[in-house]
Amino acid sequence: MIKKNKIIVIIVIAILIFGFSLVKINLENEESISVNSSNLSNKKIGWGIKRNDNHEQPDLGKENRRILEENKGIAMGNSEKKYIYLTFDEGYEAGYTKQILQTLKEENVKATFFITAHYLNTQSEVVKQMIDEGHIVGNHTPKCLMSGNDIETKC
Repeated sequence: MIKKNKIIVIIVIAILIFGFSLVKINLENEESISVNSSNLSNKKIGWGIKRNDNHEQPDLGKENRRILEENKGIAMGNSEKKYIYLTFDEGYEAGYTKQILQTLKEENVKATFFITAHYLNTQSEVVKQMIDEGHIVGNHTPKCLMSGNDIETKC
């Protein structure tokens, strides 16, 4: 009986050593990516738009347009053609997203889904489906508290 216990202990130790060796090999093979963020700005940017009464697209402002162009961002569509953009705020849709996705797929329509971190963490398969089906997925902050020049965003 003692001999059998020793053999079991040796086998368990061997398995543990083998397992730790695999983990070490995997960690050594992982690539790391260095990112230099020293040239990024922390300057507060107001993303409000200047509305108008002449049925034209609102003015984004010179600085906002520059940032969007620099980062290949999109704020407004083509003003020469008539388009309808479907957007959905996820997390507040009462569970209808799978049905919405099905309808969009059947009608071959693409949409933009703005998701919160909580939605991504709890509905990752649905978010993956959105991406796989060609929809745009954007960041939606659930609550912004503004006080003077200080802005605090909670996600």
